Amino acid sequence: MRLGRLLHHLVLPDWYVLRAFPKPALRRIEQAIAASERSHQGELRFVIEANLPLAGLLRDQSPRQRAVELFGQLGVWDTEHNCGVLIYLQLIDRRVEIVADRGIHRRVGDAFWNAVCGRLEATLRNGQYEPGVLRALGEISAALAEHFPASADNPDELPNAPLIF
Repeated sequence: MRLGRLLHHLVLPDWYVLRAFPKPALRRIEQAIAASERSHQGELRFVIEANLPLAGLLRDQSPRQRAVELFGQLGVWDTEHNCGVLIYLQLIDRRVEIVADRGIHRRVGDAFWNAVCGRLEATLRNGQYEPGVLRALGEISAALAEHFPASADNPDELPNAPLIF
C-alpha cells in the first residue's frame, strides 16, 4: 500500500463529496435516474465515496473491488431482468467504476463500459462533475432502453437517490 494513498484517504473529510456534488446537483442526478428508469427495465445506482473505509484501506482495496462489494451490498445484482448498473465514483483516487449485471453486460460488453468510464473520468478531471455524470447516465440509459425497453409493468426496484458513503 502506498503511504500517500493512505494519508489522502485518512486526511480528507467526508464533506469533500459535497464540494464536487452540492445538494442541488445530487437532486438533478436523482431526477435523471428516475427519468431514465421510465425508459427501460434496468435499475441504476449512483454511489459517490470520498475516501475508502479504513478496513478497505488496510486491505489495499482497489476502487474496482470496492465497487463490486457495493454492487452486492446494495442488491444491484438482484433485479428481475439482471440489468442493474452501479456507477461508482471514488473521489480521492479519482476513479470511476461501473459494475453491470450479467443481463446488460452480455449485451454491451466490456468495451462499452470502459468507454463510458473513460469519458466520465475525463470530465471529472476537468471539474465537470455533474455534466459528466449526467452524460454517463444518458449513455447507459440509451443502452438499457435498446436492450431492455420499458414495459407496461415497470417497477422501480432500487432507490434513485445518489448514495454518499
